[in-house]
Amino acid sequence: MPRIITLANQKGGVGKTTTAINLATALAAIGERVLIVDLDPQGNASTGLGIDRKAREVSSYDLVVGEAGVTEAAIMTGVPNVAIVPSTLDLLGVEQVIATQPDRAFKLRNAFRSLGDLVIEGKAVTYVLIDCPPSLNLLTVNALVAADAVLVPMQCEFFALEGLSQLLQTIEQIRTNLNPRLAIQGVVMTMFDKRNTLSEQVLNDVRGTMGNLVYETVIPRNVRLSEAPSYGKPALLYDLKCAGSQAYLRLATEVIRRERQLAAA
Repeated sequence: MPRIITLANQKGGVGKTTTAINLATALAAIGERVLIVDLDPQGNASTGLGIDRKAREVSSYDLVVGEAGVTEAAIMTGVPNVAIVPSTLDLLGVEQVIATQPDRAFKLRNAFRSLGDLVIEGKAVTYVLIDCPPSLNLLTVNALVAADAVLVPMQCEFFALEGLSQLLQTIEQIRTNLNPRLAIQGVVMTMFDKRNTLSEQVLNDVRGTMGNLVYETVIPRNVRLSEAPSYGKPALLYDLKCAGSQAYLRLATEVIRRERQLAAA
């Protein structure tokens, strides 16, 4: 089975989707086969990978409510070795559908039972990245219950640590009650501006609080990262040489190294 990593933070605008798209592309560039599961009703990961809304006939909504399996919902992207389960606005109503069901927190995990049947370009999937909505709702709970590890993007801006304790508490509750294998893969600092002393201060504060959980790689504030989604491409395909793309390549290497450490623990 592939390693499943959930990207979660209840704060919006911290770079979850940008990280999901570009980390997946970077992992694929170094030989992994990656499936992105877009669990955000806004569907930005799907749009950012050039998936037209008309092409989203089967979506992550169908996956969560049990109307489709992974092999039916996943579609190839324009990025080699990267597939996606796209999102639609139907996800806005998913909680009303599953809230009263006894297995409501396990819907995504159950859907992932068929992950072993999914192949990308003739080979098995090695990584699944789940892009969560900016809230600690039932969709995020499902993503955490289904995951092996959680990756937390945090922006290098004031109030970055605000709400982190709530997220960590949620992760611990899920580890205790629903998914004992859940580990924190790491915290990635995004939108770092070396010209801004506040960015450096926030980075130091987060590292002081989270210690070795913070990745060495820091994602810079970069105009190419912002432009790329409007072209339906990851930044690594839009401009491989830009600082943002190079940072995500380094992050991918660091993620794999940590995954090996977690597997060996």
